[in-house]
Amino acid sequence: MSSGALSSDWAPSYAAVPRSTVLPDLMWPFDMEVGRSVAVSRADDPTRWQEFADSDVPIVTQWDDGKHTGTAPGHVPTSSASMPSVVFRMLQDLDLRPGHRVLEIGTATTWNAVLMAHRTGPGCVTTVEVDRTVATAAMATVERLGIPLRVVHGDGLQGYPEAAPYDRVIATCGLRALPFAWVAQCRAGGVIVTPWGTDYSHADAVARLVVAPDGQSASGAFTGPVEFMKLRSQRFVPRAHSEYVTGSVTDGEESSTTITEAEFVGERFGPERFAIGLRVPQCSYVEANKDDGTRPVWFYGLSDTSWACVQFRDGKPGRVWQFGPRRLWDEAANAYRWWDAHGRPAPSRFGLTVTAEGQRVWLDDPAHSWPL
Repeated sequence: MSSGALSSDWAPSYAAVPRSTVLPDLMWPFDMEVGRSVAVSRADDPTRWQEFADSDVPIVTQWDDGKHTGTAPGHVPTSSASMPSVVFRMLQDLDLRPGHRVLEIGTATTWNAVLMAHRTGPGCVTTVEVDRTVATAAMATVERLGIPLRVVHGDGLQGYPEAAPYDRVIATCGLRALPFAWVAQCRAGGVIVTPWGTDYSHADAVARLVVAPDGQSASGAFTGPVEFMKLRSQRFVPRAHSEYVTGSVTDGEESSTTITEAEFVGERFGPERFAIGLRVPQCSYVEANKDDGTRPVWFYGLSDTSWACVQFRDGKPGRVWQFGPRRLWDEAANAYRWWDAHGRPAPSRFGLTVTAEGQRVWLDDPAHSWPL
């Protein structure tokens, strides 16, 4: 496993419950060589199926909320088995001990839940799955393996108060807003681990929060970048481009920028997008394909129809058009300059605090936070 994610204390669980134990006969692993998900059948090619099951790659197990049929990949992946390296990094963040009571949001294949049950002991893990078909399959897997854990079909957004309080809460889906119900159902000093991010982009990070002694908040730093399927009730549903730009891009107010594409866009898992998303709320960001040295990048307001477009050009100042009540490129450019002026912090320098009133983010010090 890459990057030393499998620590010695989790090695026995990994050996006892290999990922292949819970994977379906037909699956769609991400093939690094071709750069996309491919269909692999255990019946047709058991050797290749096993190789992917043992590889450090994500594996899609459901497309299009179960509406997909056939072997070809569907449109949107909606359930999966995460990369083992990501699974064990998050389990390390969870600091799980024998006897801990755990709530998991997002059962999927059950691998994460079964690993935790192996670690905690019988009857300690409750896992909640919103998709009825996936939950039913998970119940069958748990029964087949004889693992003593509870699988619940329900909306994990509300947690599962019937088995609270928990020592640990972990989500295997990305969040845009962490529900206070999870904090309320976790004991003081308990740990909550979840992928978290903004609607600005898919550049999320793992939040590791500790519940305060009075139980009225949970706070902690992010531990590293990640990208997960989103909690179904918090999925981002984009509006059509034509709802924003009803005529031409030249309808917007034109200006220019000296910020370059390399500086602003960065790498796919670079820290820029995560940081900018924290400073530009209620905004989504879309990169167009690069053509002949030019790349348009679009910004869409989520609370109104404001939009902006910056056309980055190799070796030249970028052209900018902005329209609507907000000047979204100005906000994004200011956010980039703020991030640059603060030493280009990685996600690990940022943190999140959740209370019953909402959530706030911060850089380095929770005392200096701002709302989202």
